[in-house]
Amino acid sequence: MTTPVVADIAAPRAAYFVSDSTGVTAETLGNALLANFPGIRFLKHTIPFVVTDAEARTVVASIDADAEQGRAPLVFTTVKHAALRSILATSKATLIDLLAGHLTELEQALGTTASEQLGQFHGLGDTDRYFARMRAVEYAIEHDDGQSSRALDQADVVIIAPSRCGKTPTTMYLALQHGLRVANYPLTDDDYPTEGLPRSVEKYGDRCFGLTTTPLRLSQVRHERRPSSQYSSLEQCTIELRRAEDLYRRNRVPFLNSSTKSVEEMSAVIMQTMKLRA
Repeated sequence: MTTPVVADIAAPRAAYFVSDSTGVTAETLGNALLANFPGIRFLKHTIPFVVTDAEARTVVASIDADAEQGRAPLVFTTVKHAALRSILATSKATLIDLLAGHLTELEQALGTTASEQLGQFHGLGDTDRYFARMRAVEYAIEHDDGQSSRALDQADVVIIAPSRCGKTPTTMYLALQHGLRVANYPLTDDDYPTEGLPRSVEKYGDRCFGLTTTPLRLSQVRHERRPSSQYSSLEQCTIELRRAEDLYRRNRVPFLNSSTKSVEEMSAVIMQTMKLRA
């Protein structure tokens, strides 16, 4: 492998996620590693479905172009075919093979060699699990933002929160990634004053999980949707969040602050708190 150029830590670095499949695994694992270096800015590129020598060489050309610009590229790869990995290794980058070592250890433990068949991880695989995830997504769409109260008794969790606190993306992530049936309900002025939970979800209090955020963050997010409105004012956001948190506490609804958490982190906390399993 060519020795990578050492870049100024203040300069942006190029980060490539290269895969012979969708790139989701390379992205997820690569980003988990990069998150440990918050002081460095990364220019990220995801390149999926690299399955031929010509495609691998095209990727190398792109990586080398970034290297020439002083971006000292990092390449995170989950490509399984040895010949393709060899081509990627000729790039002017630091190559991080996310499967290296682990596959060898598994081969030794299982007493057999790994298949080089492409795209196995993100293929249909377990069709029952796949269709369960699709049904969960359909359920999430139907029950987004309190649109439907049908079959709420089938929900694994009901996320409640004021508008723009992260209900929908968290709902969709739990459905698509974990196959959980998730409904979400927006807390509005019509839900107050009340001691209990809103009528639509009060029977399912043991399945409810609340989200909150900071007034400033909520105001910023709402301002992008409705600039200079009462809806996005700092005063309105403060009132709504205070009422929501009081409601959670009165009804013993677990909740978390979404202002500094990713969808992945929020989903993990919800699953752990509600004792849910994919």
